[in-house]
Amino acid sequence: MENNTIIIATGNKGKAKEFEHLFKKYGYAIKTLLDFPELEDVEETGTTFQENALLKAEEISKKMNKIVLADDSGLEVDALNGQPGIYSARFAGEHGNDEKNNKKLLGELVGLPKDKRTANFHCSLVLVGPDRSPLFVEGEVNGYILEEPSGSNGFGYDPLFYVPALNKSMAELTNEEKNEISHRANAIKQLEKHLKDWL
Repeated sequence: MENNTIIIATGNKGKAKEFEHLFKKYGYAIKTLLDFPELEDVEETGTTFQENALLKAEEISKKMNKIVLADDSGLEVDALNGQPGIYSARFAGEHGNDEKNNKKLLGELVGLPKDKRTANFHCSLVLVGPDRSPLFVEGEVNGYILEEPSGSNGFGYDPLFYVPALNKSMAELTNEEKNEISHRANAIKQLEKHLKDWL
């Protein structure tokens, strides 16, 4: 594996694609965890998005001796004191069950008026490499939680997350729109500002 490869710590091809374009500009190819089935899952024991992203990136970077980009992201709902937060993927107990997670979220907010349903999607990215300090960036997108799902694109809480700036739920956005305004897109824009110097 050449030195101009960056490992994206995800098995999600869609997520990896969002980074591919950026690194290509600097002459880097990307691989994902799908390329290394022998790598074990890193346990996310951190208490913040940043800690979890760093845990993943550092562990994989040490094992592979490569530059690794990891992200941790989730939904923070103001009325729930920032929950589900780092537990977004397993809010209802079972990891990655979008339907149950969404149902639980709606249940927690039952009867709350629109102005009390404010929320944001948060993304922390960290880039780790041999012999260099970690580079941290983050991005957010603000909105509020709808009373019922709307739209069929996206995944996770997208059908419940309404983006006032675009007058649509996250799940009603086209891929192009989402790649412009999403929390991950905003974090990538921040990353781009520092990337050249860091690389």
